[in-house]
Amino acid sequence: MTLRAAIVGASGYAGGELLRLLLGHPEAEPVSVISRSQAGQPVATVHAHLARLTDLVFLEALSENDPEPDVVFLAGAHGFAMEAAPPLLDRGIPVVDLSADFRLKDRSSFERHYGTAPPAFARQGEFVYGLPELFRERIRGSRAVASPGCFATAAILAMAPLWKSALVAPEVPVSVFSVTGSSGAGVMPSPTTHHPRRAGAFFAYGLNGHRHLPEIEESLSSVGPPAAGRLVFQTHSAPLVRGIFTTAIVPLTRPVETAELRGLYEDAYGKEFFIRLVDGSPDVGAVRGTNFADVGVAGGGGVARVFTALDNLVKGAAGQAIQAMNIMFGLPETSGLKLTGVFP
Repeated sequence: MTLRAAIVGASGYAGGELLRLLLGHPEAEPVSVISRSQAGQPVATVHAHLARLTDLVFLEALSENDPEPDVVFLAGAHGFAMEAAPPLLDRGIPVVDLSADFRLKDRSSFERHYGTAPPAFARQGEFVYGLPELFRERIRGSRAVASPGCFATAAILAMAPLWKSALVAPEVPVSVFSVTGSSGAGVMPSPTTHHPRRAGAFFAYGLNGHRHLPEIEESLSSVGPPAAGRLVFQTHSAPLVRGIFTTAIVPLTRPVETAELRGLYEDAYGKEFFIRLVDGSPDVGAVRGTNFADVGVAGGGGVARVFTALDNLVKGAAGQAIQAMNIMFGLPETSGLKLTGVFP
């Protein structure tokens, strides 16, 4: 049986990636693509790279008169899923939400970063945080998944094996330096994503805190000691279109050489298809267009340096959401996601 998938918010970058990946999925197909701003337009008018691959036309909304989809991906702006998800779940339709609406468990943390929580926040307990490499068994059989943020994915994958160990020095700040490309800002242009400003520019942003920090703290705390208040997290914009590169500087309780660190990460990720351990530093160019996260480690002295590179629109968004869908429905986890990168 082929899964029927609907994409709400299909005209954005993440929505376009969902459509691209589902068009090549052997056991799922996109049957409805929703975009209020592009309703009535063929998909190829927005996603020219998908011309001749689909005849779908953007719809204004899901119709209750059409056959129900087996799964709905919500790829709209933050706040939209709070309205859209509850009615779908009440109809028994599984949901994978790519926004931040249902990622955080703690209400005070949500309100600190996103404003007053609407009544639908009460449904948060139905959602599983969709990072498969850490929470696969929770995702399996779930009917509602909150897909992680791109920065959060890179940072959590970088630090989780250490956080589970007894090697992280207590009460010492952990520095996390993350860099992203312009596509992470979404399809709507802004002064900082406008090409004349962005091309050739490299700058820090989110100086008063980034919304993905509480995701990182909650996830690490669920696999090890409390992480709240332990992380110094700084994001940067680079002259890239796709890609996230994260460096975590983790103080340790004792000196650890690179070989020992490598062994720790081999134990954690050696059987994970979508995590590739590399010698030295990973490179965002090697993961572009793929669902891989490449991880490198360096020891020596009392500090571990861990590096993660991933594509913010694939492993950081659409690919990871489809990976979660595969797990939810008992499909092979790699189905539709064995994507080759493009080089050079």
